[in-house]
Amino acid sequence: GNWQNFGAELPQTSGAPTSNFCNGPAEPVNETLNIAGFSASQLSNFRYRIFYDDNGSYGWGVCFNSPTLRSETPPACPNITDLSVSFISSDGAYVYWAPGDVETSWEIVVQSPGTGVPSGSGTATTTNNPHVLSGLTQGTSYEVYVRGFCGGTDYSNWIGPVNFTTLIPSRVDFSLQAMGISGYDLTVVDMNGDHLDDIVSVSSTNVNIHYQLSTGGFDEVNISTSNANFLPGWSMAAADFNKDGFTDLLYGSGSGVTFMKSDGTGTGFTEISGSEYVFSQRSNFVDINQDGHLDAFVCHDVAPNVFYMNDGNGNLTFNQGGLGDYASGGNYGSIWIDYDNDRDMDMFIAKCGGETARRTNQMLTNNGDGTYTENALDLGLADPMQTWSSTWGDYDNDGDMDVFVGASSGTHKLMRNNGDGTFTNVTSGAGVSGAPNGHENVSYDIDNDGYLDILCNGMILYGRGDLTFEDGDDTQINYKNGSFGDLNNDGFIDAYYNGFIYWNLTTNNNWIKINTVGTASNIDGIGARVEIYTDSGVQIRDVRSGEGFEFMSSLNTHFGIGSDTSVDYIVIYWPNSPCEVFMNPGINQTFTAVEGSGDASCDTLGVDDESLASDFLLSPNPTKNVLHITTGLPLENAFYNIYDISGRRVMTSSLNNSKSIDVSQLSAGNYIISIVSDNTIRNQKFIKQ
Repeated sequence: GNWQNFGAELPQTSGAPTSNFCNGPAEPVNETLNIAGFSASQLSNFRYRIFYDDNGSYGWGVCFNSPTLRSETPPACPNITDLSVSFISSDGAYVYWAPGDVETSWEIVVQSPGTGVPSGSGTATTTNNPHVLSGLTQGTSYEVYVRGFCGGTDYSNWIGPVNFTTLIPSRVDFSLQAMGISGYDLTVVDMNGDHLDDIVSVSSTNVNIHYQLSTGGFDEVNISTSNANFLPGWSMAAADFNKDGFTDLLYGSGSGVTFMKSDGTGTGFTEISGSEYVFSQRSNFVDINQDGHLDAFVCHDVAPNVFYMNDGNGNLTFNQGGLGDYASGGNYGSIWIDYDNDRDMDMFIAKCGGETARRTNQMLTNNGDGTYTENALDLGLADPMQTWSSTWGDYDNDGDMDVFVGASSGTHKLMRNNGDGTFTNVTSGAGVSGAPNGHENVSYDIDNDGYLDILCNGMILYGRGDLTFEDGDDTQINYKNGSFGDLNNDGFIDAYYNGFIYWNLTTNNNWIKINTVGTASNIDGIGARVEIYTDSGVQIRDVRSGEGFEFMSSLNTHFGIGSDTSVDYIVIYWPNSPCEVFMNPGINQTFTAVEGSGDASCDTLGVDDESLASDFLLSPNPTKNVLHITTGLPLENAFYNIYDISGRRVMTSSLNNSKSIDVSQLSAGNYIISIVSDNTIRNQKFIKQ
């Protein structure tokens, strides 16, 4: 504030006590008044007094010995004020400060944090509003100091530090487009069977669909419905469960579940709501009993989970119990995956809230006969954490599903699938710990480089293909993630949330989209395992309805392939028919795989001695470490799968002309190896010692 003149010196107080009421040793007090910024008029006739305020208490005074006054001559060059840094980029920033009265220029020092007050000179500048820094290193922390120069050898004090960190440039930029959509707009999925992702929003008596056009843009259609007893306040799922070629919807409410079943024309829905109380969380469509018909599953927050079995005619029957039975629920994020490569869908449940047992995550492993066994503890996945969702993907491209369990509070967890029915915690050093807490976790290859990325509560963690992640970017999509799909059919994953499309502005990387059309299996191919083989190796996806916590995303499988210029094969393990190979699909386009129309079968179940190839030999057999292949087949673009005797795939990779396969990590036992080369498949048995 302004200089305060306290007036004339006060005389001694009349009637002051003559006794010493300040007993005990003195307690020295050292106070400093910085007068460096005072003007000459303020410093003229400078004086001080000691003031005591007893706040109207007992009227006591204060005892002190003669105070000592010491002064230091301030610099004639005044200090700058209001030093700040803003508009920080990946390689620069703007530095601002308010000058003193008489500087002719300034000096600035930018250095590593903690270096301290500069001892020498800085970089001279005559600009302060702003001073532009450039040439900095991305993702690096700095501190900045500034001092004024008033001519000759006259400098002000160094003022600082102000700390800042340069940004990491976005791997992929997104742009926003407002769509003017309201209601429960939680879904991006193909609604009319053209395999183009549409945007769906619902209300009590309406389904609003923005149909994606093949020529670009959208056609908005409103379909009136009977009043929905329950609305999707907690989640939505979508699939064609009545197999009429049009997508049906599930609304997960805090009080119950409503289905909107399409009428076979694409112009109407039949509303179906049960009377059962269900505090819905994540919902899914999946073929629970592997009869070729899609059933529905809904996590229950306060009771055992519920599911709806399909009779094959699109009629659903309510069931409760057998798929997550903790009495008080705690079931938040269900996701159906084939974690053990045995060609059926298992279910992982992310749990939250209450006592330890209630919030311990569960794995329901499919026994292949319509029953499930909870075995998360055996797998190393029974964590008592607070989580609303997990996301599964092959983050190291070794042919099996790994998992990122996202915490709503506390610490995230990244687990590597060891391929033997166990998982290893690889969180430390993986680059995922700094992702924000929240509810939504999904996996897509956002930049199409061939490595899956994790989208965790609005932050994109870019995968490196080795279970580590980098370049975390929380500036591109909403913190709620939203729904995902390819909304302009350009081969890159876009996002949609709360009335806005987040357009992926793409990279130069190549891609392929694969649509699965079931015949013996459900029409959407949900539960199918889709694999592609390129020069870089193998990538895998499971077809799933309902990922993350709340939203419904595309049923099309999407692969980035980086700089690879071809896909050698697509391999699909259908839920209800033999594995198929589709040869030489084109890239940077969509491939529709119809069950039963593949170029070759890759199924090894039921392989007998008569079906083994005489022109495909292995040595040594039995083997401890390495199998050597003798065959006349061309191996340049060939790949292999190894199965145990139950038909569970335990290894897969491209051969790339190699005639040796390291099998040292396999457990001792009997196996079948299947090699696919062009349109030819060869099977052979071997023993691992």
